[in-house]
Amino acid sequence: MSRVFMKGCEAIAEAAVRAGCRFFAGYPITPQNEIPEYFARRMPEVSGTFVQGESEVASISMVYGAASAGARAMTSSSSPGIALKSEGISYCAAARIPMVYSNISRGGPGVGSIQPAQMDYLQATKASGNGGFEMMVFAPASVQEAVDMTYKAFDYADRDRNPVLILADGVIGTMMEPVVLPDMKTEEEIAEIKKAKKVWSCTGHKLDYKNRAWIEPGHWLTSDMQRANEEAEKLYESWKADVMVEEYETEDAQVVITAYGISARIAKSAVNILRKEGIKVGLIRPITLHPFPYDSFDRLDYKKVKAVLDVEMSIPAQFVQDVEIAVKDRCPIHTCLCSGGNIMSRESIIESVRKIYS
Repeated sequence: MSRVFMKGCEAIAEAAVRAGCRFFAGYPITPQNEIPEYFARRMPEVSGTFVQGESEVASISMVYGAASAGARAMTSSSSPGIALKSEGISYCAAARIPMVYSNISRGGPGVGSIQPAQMDYLQATKASGNGGFEMMVFAPASVQEAVDMTYKAFDYADRDRNPVLILADGVIGTMMEPVVLPDMKTEEEIAEIKKAKKVWSCTGHKLDYKNRAWIEPGHWLTSDMQRANEEAEKLYESWKADVMVEEYETEDAQVVITAYGISARIAKSAVNILRKEGIKVGLIRPITLHPFPYDSFDRLDYKKVKAVLDVEMSIPAQFVQDVEIAVKDRCPIHTCLCSGGNIMSRESIIESVRKIYS
């Protein structure tokens, strides 16, 4: 397949279209504006529907409705916009509605800044809405990964009948790289996907409470609520088989950097530079932030590892909380942080490793 040169946001949108997404509703916010802008041009070409809602709340509600009818549906936003959509996302989780959304994250809290940041980690992995529901969360480190993850996210969402999040910082969303796009699903394939949802989706047939009660955004009987939560717990536990992680130069590492997204990409280049200096450093890069690759940290040889260095574009650190759980006090954990829209400096990572290693 040929490669094309695309901006991250536009590549995410094209990957969704190729995965069979035929409904998108969103609202403008930097730095993700190219996603709805691209959908606005592209959807009419594939007989899909694009809606710019009057707000983030309206947009996620429209996605809830379209996905309830069996369509592959998506929305996107950036940090404060995702916060506004959190209630609707929670409703989708409660109703077991498959949908995909992307957060092209920026600084915060509040309105924050329009520059890239990684300050939504806890929101994405621990509290995307009320009620303790969980989602699969993917963190691409390149435009190609953003394409591949978005395309696959719709399959995960349909498999689990659950929302799936693509968490891409503003660097990934706005940078341009060559990508290989996946095959376009045919209209026949899209029809089969929708047909497979007929047992629960709202498609105008006779109401069947046994199969379709789940599309309501809550369970009013205590017994139903407990049963729904017990089934959800089993679903979340099954995701351990879906963990994705990159372990780079960790076999003999004395310092292990851990990072995700653009910070991990910068950190990997630092590993290559430091290795040439004879410094034994490696990298653990979670590709799925949830479920988290705890086993990768268990595989480290803590007789060799002096320390783990958490690298993230967030002050205070957030990602480090899962790192602490993974390391289990088996070695010290240091941090290399930046915030306020500053992109992680490779020199800062290198200097932090040198201090630990010396």
